[in-house]
Amino acid sequence: MARWADVVYLGTPVETLVNGETLLSYTSVKRYVNRLSIRQTEYYNAMNTGLKPELMFEIRTLEYNGQTVLKYNNVDYSVIRTYDKGEFTELIVSRNLNG
Repeated sequence: MARWADVVYLGTPVETLVNGETLLSYTSVKRYVNRLSIRQTEYYNAMNTGLKPELMFEIRTLEYNGQTVLKYNNVDYSVIRTYDKGEFTELIVSRNLNG
């Protein structure tokens, strides 16, 4: 069933102080995931709270460590919701308009 054919890069923001200025960078790890369709209820529930879910991925739970950003096909996304299903975790993401 699981193909693990899609590649994403998961990241966590890291702040570094350089010459009195705070610089923001991201850690990055490559992970193989399954791209899934967003369920209609998921989409509408998120829209009602002001979020715009765009993609959903399934990752092995052991490979996800709470990262908050995701890059897929050279586009940056923010993780807006996770759902732990035991062996697998669903990541719902929205396009990161800041960069």
